[in-house]
Amino acid sequence: MITKSSTGVAALALFTLAAAAIAREPEGIANGAIDMSGYLSVAAAAAAYRESHRLSEREFLRLARTPGTIILDARSRQKYDELHIVGAVNLSFPDIAFETLQQTIPQPTMRVLIYCNNNFVNAEKPFPSKLATASLNLSTFIALYTYGYRNIWELGPQLDVEHSILPFERR
Repeated sequence: MITKSSTGVAALALFTLAAAAIAREPEGIANGAIDMSGYLSVAAAAAAYRESHRLSEREFLRLARTPGTIILDARSRQKYDELHIVGAVNLSFPDIAFETLQQTIPQPTMRVLIYCNNNFVNAEKPFPSKLATASLNLSTFIALYTYGYRNIWELGPQLDVEHSILPFERR
């Protein structure tokens, strides 16, 4: 059974192993614009923060209807256009950067709701399944946390799009 404390221990162990590996990088390969140990450190902090920031379907829907809330869909534009939650804005994960975040979510204090492919079943074309460890929710959550966003909320359960209470639309 995975508990909150075991998740934190696992994240710390992963960070420690990665930091040791990074310390052994061959000379001449270092790149100050790429920081694996820093990423793993922030990822561990984001993982701890995330534990209390996951929502049920009903809670997600309730918060989505609250003024000032942004629903962020970080899938590709093509997948977003095929099917997305009503009101969601698309900022494809590869496009997350200082400028695009400032345009999409101008204040780091704004409430941001996220969801990904792995939240939905029975819609494989717009929501193709990923490995659980490669879930877009994880990458998006860590990226937003890294950029200073601290009001991030993630849709938790896996839902059948045919029976979900969340409203969907196509472009």
